[in-house]
Amino acid sequence: MTVRVLLVDDQPLMLVGLGILIGDTDDLEVVAQAANGREAVRLVRELHPDVVVMDIRMPGMDGIEATRQATAEPDPPKILVLTTFDDDEYVYGALRAGASGFLLKSMALDAILDAIRVVAAGDALIAPSVTRRLIADFTATPTTPKPHPEPLEHPHQIAQITDREREVLALVGQGLSNAEIAERLIISAATAKTHVARLFAKLEARDRVHLAIIAFESGLVPRRR
Repeated sequence: MTVRVLLVDDQPLMLVGLGILIGDTDDLEVVAQAANGREAVRLVRELHPDVVVMDIRMPGMDGIEATRQATAEPDPPKILVLTTFDDDEYVYGALRAGASGFLLKSMALDAILDAIRVVAAGDALIAPSVTRRLIADFTATPTTPKPHPEPLEHPHQIAQITDREREVLALVGQGLSNAEIAERLIISAATAKTHVARLFAKLEARDRVHLAIIAFESGLVPRRR
């Protein structure tokens, strides 16, 4: 199955570089490119891409507002936000708006391709060293709005998961991949993946970032002081 990608960036060089690289792959396809958030939202509505690679700082409508509007669409795309280590405040805004993952502009282009595949599959957090810190900082701020529709809107959903699923959810909240969860719990990677899939269904989570937030909000992962 080909992953349909929308590239959004006001830097032509970034668009050209990623576009050429994706054009050489068999499983990814660029369906369109946009230079600002307003154009990105329009293309999301028209083309229904699977993944949007979204810059944050753009003229007119920025990537945060574009992410908010794109994720509010029926059957929304996964949003990968382009950022740098110094853009935390912008990344928090994107997380609140519903972004599924984060990419660093300093990453190698082929690493970005892998990240697109990963988030399209909903299989892992992007750049764990970054997202673990972001999620921890995000949930440490009690006044910060939640990034997705109230994850604990139905608290009984948490009560319905098994003890093992609680363990898995807590490890997802710490930013661990399926392989790392399997190693930590001494189970197979396939079993870890099955537990995560069940958590998606039971908690109605759209991706692992959402699961991580649920883990923090339900108290399975301690908040930072």
